[in-house]
Amino acid sequence: MFDIDQVLQSMTFEFFGAGEHKIEMEKLLGLDNAVFLDVRAVPEVESVHLRLEHHVDVLHIPINEIPDRIGEIPRDRTVGIFCSAGTRSAIVYAYLRSKGFENVRVALGNYDTITNLMLPGRLFNHIRKTGPEGKHHA
Repeated sequence: MFDIDQVLQSMTFEFFGAGEHKIEMEKLLGLDNAVFLDVRAVPEVESVHLRLEHHVDVLHIPINEIPDRIGEIPRDRTVGIFCSAGTRSAIVYAYLRSKGFENVRVALGNYDTITNLMLPGRLFNHIRKTGPEGKHHA
């Protein structure tokens, strides 16, 4: 486990240049064992509900509830953190890293990015490839 000072000290030019702190939305949705952590507020989720069940497990924990609900976030899976503008995702990323989470990433993109990934052809191809349960077939 790291404290926030250690996390910030690790965020060098090389760290940001390598981009290992982020993940493209398309890549996240294509992983077999990923979690989409939505840190938006409840009114945002109610206004724009992202139904991604065919692609990834979804966990909604508003940013202000993360400290109390940290036990719900899996440590053994890739966790892509999402908010509508990226600011809250970055904050939660640093917080989770300070708590020893190693496989967390800031999910890149916004509503348009996700909507474009859900176009009928892309969604159909994904379901056909993974099956109706959303699990990849060998």
